[in-house]
Amino acid sequence: MENDKLTQLWNLQKNNSSDDTPENIIKLAKKQRSNQFISIGILSITVVILIAYTIYCSVYKWNNFTIGLLLMISSLVFRIMLEFVSLHKKERQLISLDNKSFQKYLEKHFQLRKKINYIITPLCFAVYTFGFTLLLPYFKQEFSKGFYTYLLISGFLSIFIIAVIVFFSIKKEHKGFETLREE
Repeated sequence: MENDKLTQLWNLQKNNSSDDTPENIIKLAKKQRSNQFISIGILSITVVILIAYTIYCSVYKWNNFTIGLLLMISSLVFRIMLEFVSLHKKERQLISLDNKSFQKYLEKHFQLRKKINYIITPLCFAVYTFGFTLLLPYFKQEFSKGFYTYLLISGFLSIFIIAVIVFFSIKKEHKGFETLREE
């Protein structure tokens, strides 16, 4: 994305509002883009780890353990795909629309992001958590009581921490949407 060209184009179309500047919109778009890439990166690393673990542990077995891992992987892959589609679609619109049209597009984009954040993300999170709970009987059978307790506590603590991070990320993104809406 070439910000200089976009800034020049939008400066030609800019209205007199001091808050509604191309720089502010580009700044918000870059911040959201950066956050999406961070999310995609973290989710991708998790998927790679889960796939490696699946290959290592479940090559010839098909049981609830494998189903649990596949549920965890599929929920993360689905979420990654949504982020890529959202990111690509927004960038394509950014380049093709003028300032006013892009702001209207952003409003629609933000409504879609709300659906992703408040409906799809919790569903993916629930599928991931369900997949993790399917692993627990196998962990209990295969590992010592102490290590199983560690996996149980660290697993659910990790899920809780991720939920808190996701919650605050969504809240931050929503605040950015509201800031742009006010401008």
